[in-house]
Amino acid sequence: MAIPVVDLAQFTQGSAADKIAFVEALGKAYEEVGFVAVKNHGVPDDLIARQYEHVQRFFALPLEQKNKYEIPGLAGQRGYTSFGREHAKGSEAPDLKEFFQFGQMVADNDPIAAEYPDNVQVEQIEAFNPTLAQAYRAFEASGRSLLQAIALYLGLDEHYFDAHIHNGNSILRCIHYPPITQEPKSAIRAEQHEDINLITLLVGASADGLQILTKQGEWVNVTSLPEQIVVNVGDMLQRLTNNKLRSTTHRVVNPDRSLWHTSRFSMPFFLHPRSEMSLACLESCITADRPKAYPDATAGEYLDERLREIGLKK
Repeated sequence: MAIPVVDLAQFTQGSAADKIAFVEALGKAYEEVGFVAVKNHGVPDDLIARQYEHVQRFFALPLEQKNKYEIPGLAGQRGYTSFGREHAKGSEAPDLKEFFQFGQMVADNDPIAAEYPDNVQVEQIEAFNPTLAQAYRAFEASGRSLLQAIALYLGLDEHYFDAHIHNGNSILRCIHYPPITQEPKSAIRAEQHEDINLITLLVGASADGLQILTKQGEWVNVTSLPEQIVVNVGDMLQRLTNNKLRSTTHRVVNPDRSLWHTSRFSMPFFLHPRSEMSLACLESCITADRPKAYPDATAGEYLDERLREIGLKK
C-alpha cells in the first residue's frame, strides 16, 4: 500500500498557501488512513545511519551484558527490555522482540524532571547514548511541527500542543526482532496493536514486515522510501479528538522463510505529552453524530493503565 506522502518543508518553509495545503493533506490522510510518509522531515540521514549502527552493535552484545541494562522497577521505560517481555493489549502471546528505551532529558529547571528516571548509560559503546540523545531531539523537533499542523487542522491555535509536549514523556525505542531459529507458533512478530501516545515517528525499518489494518478490514503492507519517516496517530490523539483522528491498528509479521536467518531493526519515536495534559475530548470534536466516546483522563493516568495492560508494569 502506498500510504499518503507529505512534505514537511511545505509547512515549515513554504508560503501561507503551502502551509494550508499541507495541513489539509495531513489531516485528510489521518482521517482516512491514520498513517503518512513524511519527507524533508528534518532528521538527518547520517544521524539515522549512525543510530542504526550503534543499535545493531548493542543488540549484538552477549545477553549477560545486555541484561545489566534491564533495570527492575522502570517498567521498561528506560534501558533494556529482554526478549518476550512485552505483549499487545488483549494478547497473552509475547512479542518476538527485545528493545532499548531512551527518554526525556530535562535541560531547564522544570520540576517535571523529578518524574523521569535517568537514562541508562551503555558503557561498551561510547557513542551510543550521545547518538540517541541527538536523535531524540531531532525527532522531537519534527514531531512538534507535525503537531502544530494537526492543531491547525483541528481548528486550534497552531501552538496548542507546544507547552503540552515541552519536556514531555516521549520515548525513543530501539527494537530488535532476532532471527527465527525454529518453527514459530505464530506468523506475527508483534501482535496487532495501537500506539499509546499522541503520534509515532518511525524511520524506515531494516526489513519489511509492518502492516496496517484498513477501514475495509484488510491487512496491507506499509513501505516508505529511505528518505521518509512514517508517522501515525496514537491512542492519546484519538481520545483527544473523540475519534476524529483514528489510531490505526498495525502489526509486524514474520518474513518469508528464506529470510528467517535475518534480524529486523526498528526505531520508533513515541511522542508523549507531559503527564498532566488532559485527554478530555475536545468540545469541537463532540457532535450529535459523534457523541463523547471516552471518560476524562490525564496522559499520565492513561499511560499507567496501558503499561499494565501490555505487561510492562505490575
